[in-house]
Amino acid sequence: MTMSAKRNGPAAKSDGQRLSMATENYLLSIYRLDEQGVRVTSSQLAEHLKTLPVGEGMGTSLPSVVGMVRRMVREGLVRKTSNKYVVLTREGQRFAEGIVRRHRLAERMVVDLLGLEIQKAHIEAHRLEHAISDELERKIFDRLGGPTTCPFGHPIPGSGYVAPKRAITLDRSRAGQRLIIDRVPEDDQSLLEYFVENGLVPGQEIVVGEVSTSRGVISLECGGNEIVFSYRVASLVWVYAPPSR
Repeated sequence: MTMSAKRNGPAAKSDGQRLSMATENYLLSIYRLDEQGVRVTSSQLAEHLKTLPVGEGMGTSLPSVVGMVRRMVREGLVRKTSNKYVVLTREGQRFAEGIVRRHRLAERMVVDLLGLEIQKAHIEAHRLEHAISDELERKIFDRLGGPTTCPFGHPIPGSGYVAPKRAITLDRSRAGQRLIIDRVPEDDQSLLEYFVENGLVPGQEIVVGEVSTSRGVISLECGGNEIVFSYRVASLVWVYAPPSR
């Protein structure tokens, strides 16, 4: 999936149609897994849905997810491949971009306009995303000055986002490299809080320390502190080299 946008500014949906909250949550989860390069299955989708706030009221048992996916296939929002992967249709992609756009604009709004602590933005955005109308979405986008990413660095669909040149995931870095964080994972709230508490946020410069494939860990120096986490987590962190000085 390309990270560049096809339009400038959030586009209004042609018919104003909105889906149920449950369907929007499924589309958001499929879109997020696609962004991470995951081939989506019903079991992976069930696990991702568990990261949503309890207030979303999602059933996350595998039978519930399988039933919902079947319904979304009938509605033309997703299709199942011969390998049983769940893939967004063109219509599903359109709706998915809409809910992700509202979610990330809501994150920006609560942080940039309301001063909410950044680690709380993801949960608050889940509460707001379903209530934002097309008109309010455009107002928020304009009031924020046309942001292209959420506070965690993820692209806002339709915003004109362009990825930094030579951006890579942290698990592909080398010991001694000086890098700048582009985006960090936001789906796991406890992990997100760990990143924020340690200053691992977009724009922060880091130095890669130990890269141990045998132990499956990477260490970083950030703000004078050493931080260690797994290759799996590192694969979700995007970084790029700072400009030449």
